[in-house]
Amino acid sequence: MEFLESGAGSGWDGAVVIALGSNLAGDFSSSEALLEAALARLDQAGLPVLHRSRWWRSAAWPDPSAPEYRNGVAIVETPNEPSSVLRTLFSIEAEFNRERAGRNAPRTLDLDLIAHGRTVIEAADLILPHPRAHTRLFVMGPLAEIAPDWRHPVSGLTARELAAGASVGCDARAG
Repeated sequence: MEFLESGAGSGWDGAVVIALGSNLAGDFSSSEALLEAALARLDQAGLPVLHRSRWWRSAAWPDPSAPEYRNGVAIVETPNEPSSVLRTLFSIEAEFNRERAGRNAPRTLDLDLIAHGRTVIEAADLILPHPRAHTRLFVMGPLAEIAPDWRHPVSGLTARELAAGASVGCDARAG
């Protein structure tokens, strides 16, 4: 697995982008430790991580009194269809004791399929690209860190441009 800083090469059209987030450490010493374990679990589940961002910090949203989040992005390799990747992500979340208490509720692990190459899907159980990721600095910031020239499959904007215009999680920062 390779950690890349800004300036990584372009050619991200086929990228499978997964966002990772946590604000409850669960059985781990910290959310960062949990997220590192989740990255390793992606590899074990047949989603080898090619590139990953640093962990970013941000206040919980929409309730900033909840524990602070750690977020990051990974680019994985897979021949699997998007629905299969999504099932794998849900399975990994369950292994990390993810409880779906409500939208935006604190959680041990959140894995979101942000993009699967240039695929565009609008189905009841899967929307690609992720319908809200482009507005979230805690997703677009880490993605811009490792793939600044990645282009949104619908808008055509780069990760760098989307991060600059993000309207949610504007306090997100690396480290």
